[in-house]
Amino acid sequence: MTTSPLDSLDERIRRAIAEKRLLEIRYKRAVRVGEPHDYGVIDGTERLLIFQLRGPDSGKGAVGWRLLDVVKIESCVVTDQAFAGSRGRSQQQHYQWETLYARVT
Repeated sequence: MTTSPLDSLDERIRRAIAEKRLLEIRYKRAVRVGEPHDYGVIDGTERLLIFQLRGPDSGKGAVGWRLLDVVKIESCVVTDQAFAGSRGRSQQQHYQWETLYARVT
């Protein structure tokens, strides 16, 4: 794992997106591993859109898109494992972000 304990959560998320690195996130007391794709503000709340690769089932299956409230992230580690990049198609609808801090390309 490559995260320094001195990096803020914001810095970790931005770095993971810029470097296309998987995040290991503790969210709602469960560990999730995913690809961070979009990071910004929706409806006045900072959010992180990930493609979850491993994590709790929550009735939808462990793999798939998750929109996380950043304030609810209990811990976040940038891993050494890279991912290919965007999973979207150019015509795909994205969330309507009020402010978009970072997006995987």
